[in-house]
Amino acid sequence: MVTKQQLVAASLFFTLALTSLLLGASDVSFAGLFSGDEHAYDIYVISRIPRLIAIVLAGAGLSIAGLVMQQIMQNRFASPSTTGTIDCALLGYIVGLILLQQASQWSYLAVIFGFAVFGTLLFVRFLQQIQFKNVVLVPLIGIMYGNVISALTTFLAYKHDLVQTMSSWSVANFASVLQGNYEILFLAVPACILAYYYASQFSAASIGQSFAKNIGLDYQKVVFIGVVLIAISTASVVMIVGVIPFLGLIVPNVVSLFMGDNMKKILPWTAYWGVILVLSCDILGRLIIFPYEMPISMIISIFGGVVFIYLVVKDKANV
Repeated sequence: MVTKQQLVAASLFFTLALTSLLLGASDVSFAGLFSGDEHAYDIYVISRIPRLIAIVLAGAGLSIAGLVMQQIMQNRFASPSTTGTIDCALLGYIVGLILLQQASQWSYLAVIFGFAVFGTLLFVRFLQQIQFKNVVLVPLIGIMYGNVISALTTFLAYKHDLVQTMSSWSVANFASVLQGNYEILFLAVPACILAYYYASQFSAASIGQSFAKNIGLDYQKVVFIGVVLIAISTASVVMIVGVIPFLGLIVPNVVSLFMGDNMKKILPWTAYWGVILVLSCDILGRLIIFPYEMPISMIISIFGGVVFIYLVVKDKANV
């Protein structure tokens, strides 16, 4: 049975989705699309509909990736953007461009995925060896770790004349999403389904390694599965859209503030609010300097930074 909350949520999503489809520099309408207007068909089918799908997949995928990371790292401030995962993925993208050159998208994705998994596992193992009592230290050290990776990426980009390419991917923008170049983002669908399937195990891992072992869980296996799911979502988004900061940090935290910490319960809502946030910021970025666009990463960085500061202050107040 559909509840009032679900009905309101569906109405909000469809309103924003319709706004996204109707918004753009080209003056086209749904009537033109259904009447056989070739120009309207090209705008909607080749550009606007793929863009909307990409926003949904990226928003849901990165938000759930952040939720999974917070569980396996036992830290509410962990996310792909504060633990070096995104930076490692970007390094993998630059290495792929240097080594593979004219290879297929899937070859690039494999390299990005490999770097994201290895870099995230390295950071997770480091945290397992050194247990921090202050939860704020984890994202701070993660940001420092990410800056080291980013410096290496910049060095390689300068050396191989890829600075402009790196810069374009370090700022997320859905304007370049077109039919035929975004389908890799559909990897977020099985990643989200598997995250829901393993939700109870991730929750057990979040309590601690000793607790997980006491109830018969292979702790290291659960952590590895979580890292793989995080890397799949992060790698696909970085490759197609670019770097979206703070998304995996703020959405799971805000949802848990209102709905509790039951991962299986909040995972669908985390995906939903991730989509709503990205969709809203994308629409805002297209309206601020219409008919031009402001990169979505700039808007989310401002909003995410404010929410992150609030969460840190709130955490300090509760200590």
